[in-house]
Amino acid sequence: MSEEFVTLTENTGALKDKTLFITGASRGIGRAIALKCAADGANIVIAAKSAEPHPKLPGTIFSVAQEVENAGGKALALQVDVRDEQRVQEAMALAADQFGGIDAVINNAGAINLTSVESTPPKRYDLMQNINSRAVYLTAHLAMPYLKQSSNAHILSLCPPLNLQPKWLGPFAPYALSKFGMTILSLGLAEELRDAGIAVNTLWPRTLVATAAIEFAVGNREMFEQSRKPAIMADAAYEVLVTKGAVLSGRQLIDEEILVERGVKDFTDYAHNPDNAGDLTKDLFLD
Repeated sequence: MSEEFVTLTENTGALKDKTLFITGASRGIGRAIALKCAADGANIVIAAKSAEPHPKLPGTIFSVAQEVENAGGKALALQVDVRDEQRVQEAMALAADQFGGIDAVINNAGAINLTSVESTPPKRYDLMQNINSRAVYLTAHLAMPYLKQSSNAHILSLCPPLNLQPKWLGPFAPYALSKFGMTILSLGLAEELRDAGIAVNTLWPRTLVATAAIEFAVGNREMFEQSRKPAIMADAAYEVLVTKGAVLSGRQLIDEEILVERGVKDFTDYAHNPDNAGDLTKDLFLD
């Protein structure tokens, strides 16, 4: 059973009938973004690998599709591996055929392995580069014809602001490369697509977010006590996606900062444990 979804910001209806293609949307932050935008009346393409239930991880493309429909949106559940060019192309064509176009691509699918060059097997290295940075290139490359037809198109990738301090590179350079690669591609796309009116941004959480990545890849369930709920990233993503034109394009956004700009003053209820709201752990790559 997935955790209950919460939101602390109002929905305006600005995404009604807009089509969002969200990778990795079967759980965690991707699911949270899907449900937040579904409540606005959006069409949600749940493009993820999880078609069958996982023994440890809740959520499949089909369970999230049902949640999207229950929240007030329309859903299209598609099993997609973001490394597979043909499947991504097919999925986008299916989405555009069903909903009449694509208005936003959210690159949320991710692979994480916090290991050094010496201790990272080539297979794991390739996985991170392909699911993280290469997917930003691939989804943008394949989505451009659809996005150029949209009246308010966005590409939003969940990756950190560039920070090349040695302390972030030494311990896990392969992962850092894959995430900063997403950011560099996004900065380049923002310029490439500026004249087309397509906004391109990155978004990263100020603190750890209570997801399976924290529980299984980074630390353990106890770290949830120093984390925020995925809802904060969903609410921040929503604010980006409802922004008209390329006003924000090119910015490397932090969830807390964009929400403050949009009027949020109290972040207590975003904490996984509100009693620990003043004692949260900063996310990777943030000094």
